[in-house]
Amino acid sequence: MDQEYTEQLKKIEAELERWLPENPDSAWIEQVFAGIAKTGDSDSLRSLLAPLRELVFRGGKRWRPLLMTLICKNLGGGDAAIPLSPIIEFSHNASLIHDDIEDDSDERRGKPAVHKLYGIDTAINSASFFYFLAANCIETCSFKNKELLYRYWTECMRKLHLGQAMDINWHRNVSIIPQIEDYYQMCAMKTGSLACLATELGAITAGVSAETTQLLGNAANKMGVGFQILDDVKNLTTGIPGKKRGDDVVEGKKGLPVLLYMHKYPEKRDIIFYYFHAAKNEGNAAPEVDDLIDTLNNAGVFPEAEEKGRALINEAKDLFSSHLNDNDGVLLDNFIKLIS
Repeated sequence: MDQEYTEQLKKIEAELERWLPENPDSAWIEQVFAGIAKTGDSDSLRSLLAPLRELVFRGGKRWRPLLMTLICKNLGGGDAAIPLSPIIEFSHNASLIHDDIEDDSDERRGKPAVHKLYGIDTAINSASFFYFLAANCIETCSFKNKELLYRYWTECMRKLHLGQAMDINWHRNVSIIPQIEDYYQMCAMKTGSLACLATELGAITAGVSAETTQLLGNAANKMGVGFQILDDVKNLTTGIPGKKRGDDVVEGKKGLPVLLYMHKYPEKRDIIFYYFHAAKNEGNAAPEVDDLIDTLNNAGVFPEAEEKGRALINEAKDLFSSHLNDNDGVLLDNFIKLIS
């Protein structure tokens, strides 16, 4: 791994640990709860934080906060964005816990999903707290214009949840076949919005113009959508590490390969609906999961979807390169290899 990335990741990890300690001391409690949590109920505090530590420190590529800090450093801001790392990573992990509950997923990052370990009630409460802990990072950081940080963060959270609402609506109602452009919009909000926020915060802390901040944010959004498409393909082909191959079929999710097939062959929608229903009822063991994957593979939609994902990532690289000190593209190429 590039030495610069290694150093940045160490700093990010230290910041996450600082905000999510295993044994919170009185200073941490005062900072987070502003004197209102002096009940001495340490068991409740541990039950609040344990699911969060469990998920965050299982791993994850940390590519969003890494992108934020690299953007800031590249634009002359040094390590000014490092203290904002929890805003990105905590918001991301909160959405994962809620997402796993909504999908009733069994695994996340190779281990049982948080709600399977701690119960749905504790998982929901802890994940919601994660969002507020992210906000607390804004309140206590040294950046002067906190109102600007709040505006960008809350806008991102609204988009993320609308994107999730679209995704839930589409997989809950099997008969809904969204247009491909609507799918891109959903991905831009559900997945691209946090990548966009990470880049925007990196640019803001570096002190660049609002115009440049927006342009870089748009580039990151494209990259986020591109990676979501590649994840759609991996889920149904090689499988995503830490999740079961074909989980998207069981959850009824209509990723780009499925949509490409259904728009090309509308007369075969009923058989796709049947595969989804059978998979939902029987889980990953249902033979229909492999039947659907074989159908998509034979139709050649996987390479088509992958090509679209890589095209969006390349578009993002071009936009980034035009505004970063990375004319040869080495920084971005290494970054993309790291997170692919």
